[in-house]
Amino acid sequence: MSQATAPLPPFFNDTPSVDPARRAADAQLFAQAALAVEAAAGVSVAEAALHAAERAEASQAEAEDAARAKRHAFEMNKLSKRLHREVGQAITDFNMIEDGDKVMVCMSGGKDSYGMLDILMNLQRRAPIQFEIVAVNLDQKQPGFPEHVLPEYLTKVGVPFRIEEQDTYSVVKRVVPEGKTTCSLCSRLRRGILYRVATELGCTKIALGHHRDDILQTMFMNMFFGSKMKGMPPKLVTDNGEHVVIRPMAYCREKDLATYAEHREFPIIPCNLCGSQEGLQRQQMREMINDWDTRFPGRVDNMFTALANIVPSHMMDRSLYPFATIKATGAPVPGGDIAFDEDEGCGDTPGAASTGLPGEASVSLASLRIRKAD
Repeated sequence: MSQATAPLPPFFNDTPSVDPARRAADAQLFAQAALAVEAAAGVSVAEAALHAAERAEASQAEAEDAARAKRHAFEMNKLSKRLHREVGQAITDFNMIEDGDKVMVCMSGGKDSYGMLDILMNLQRRAPIQFEIVAVNLDQKQPGFPEHVLPEYLTKVGVPFRIEEQDTYSVVKRVVPEGKTTCSLCSRLRRGILYRVATELGCTKIALGHHRDDILQTMFMNMFFGSKMKGMPPKLVTDNGEHVVIRPMAYCREKDLATYAEHREFPIIPCNLCGSQEGLQRQQMREMINDWDTRFPGRVDNMFTALANIVPSHMMDRSLYPFATIKATGAPVPGGDIAFDEDEGCGDTPGAASTGLPGEASVSLASLRIRKAD
């Protein structure tokens, strides 16, 4: 047997009360009940609702912040792995560091040298070979240079270091006319001092923090302003033949290193000598390459890969290939020229197999009948 439902109080009923006085009394009772609830809670109903909404909003914001932090940590972990892998690959490809080496890591206080030291120290701990690291900074006595920053950082990370103090700033400012680029002279002075310090410390390798973008910029600078196809090698012997210079970050992108430096919160020191100069050739090359990278994804990657895929027989340097003595032998030459054809792969339809002919005009040469000229 169903239980009878109790009737609602009159003030919950939509039907107007026949007695206006009774209706007014019911409304007064409801208002008094609401005031009793507010008094018991110590807060107004409207305020309680507002606080509940604020708590819900704060909880949602915290959840979103946590999700962003998780994504950021994931991306930074990927970035760190990529940079360590690229540095390790460059060291392996060019045999940069060998068992028993003492590596002098040149520290400028910029993002690149900080990143190089950080990654090399991490690799040192898990490398299958034993090698030493000593960090060296050349204090060039630039006005306002924060002398305490690098010593404090290097002490904190626990790496042996040396601060070499040489007033090259005054020399550069005295010799180079106002408004002219100081980079060339500054670089030569710095290089000579660092070579001397490497000898004094007994270092077998000198590590510089140049990256992939620096290498490409140097190649274009030499092409545009020096009429040479010359880049920046990942490993070389110094002019005096006494030292081996390595560039462990040759495979690393500058933008990756900038993000890594921000994530690691390195105490970056700006370069007052060159950072304030406008119109530098290297800056022009940087802007050109960055523009290509933005507008034509993959182009910069291909240019960098091309540096390791040079075909001397298809260039014009007679000291690298004996053009004057080559003769037809009647036999195919591996890697030889395909006379007058499009370069292999140029113009192919994206995603299609490379045929060497433009995608819209891909034709089998064997199917063509060529009539002899009259």
